[in-house]
Amino acid sequence: MLSEARGGRTAGNMQDRSDHPVPVSTVAVATATVLTMQDIGFAATSALLARYGLRLQRVGDGEPIPGSYWGEREAGIIGCTVYARDDTPVHSLLHETGHLIVLPPERRAHVHTDATDSVPEEDAVCVLQGLLGDALPGVGRERIWTDMDAWGYTFRLGSAQAYVERDAEDAWCWLQAHGLIDEHRQLIVPTQLTTCSHD
Repeated sequence: MLSEARGGRTAGNMQDRSDHPVPVSTVAVATATVLTMQDIGFAATSALLARYGLRLQRVGDGEPIPGSYWGEREAGIIGCTVYARDDTPVHSLLHETGHLIVLPPERRAHVHTDATDSVPEEDAVCVLQGLLGDALPGVGRERIWTDMDAWGYTFRLGSAQAYVERDAEDAWCWLQAHGLIDEHRQLIVPTQLTTCSHD
């Protein structure tokens, strides 16, 4: 993911996610209490993803999650589909969803597991996942930020909230330039359902 200087899960300069030594969910932070899909249900999340032309696929308990870069409980992405189990952290699902949202439709179709090696896109996703949390009943950006910190994301200013509020000007500008937020930094959710580019 990203370097400590910007935002992400590892220290060091990020070129892609392959330099991370072990999946985050295999280290001590896996025991942290974070909000999971079982806590909020799949219906509202599925409806939100559909607005962006994405599908949410529920995976059975204990089954491997297709397209999961980090493995274990973490969400996976293949094409326009986001995969999650009941025990998948909500922040993980929203992060991987964010990766697909920031991509143009023609790039989404080719995604399998690892969406990008772009630092600006990764920075934008770290902001976007909190905004997506605001769009889900009972979640909100503050809970997403807290869970990101608990799960092991690292940021130059010490927390996800500090990053988003004080160190992410470029990411905010990127999101607005790509039509994902308005001038008041509010999430722009498509008003009509869209379909995957290869449906």
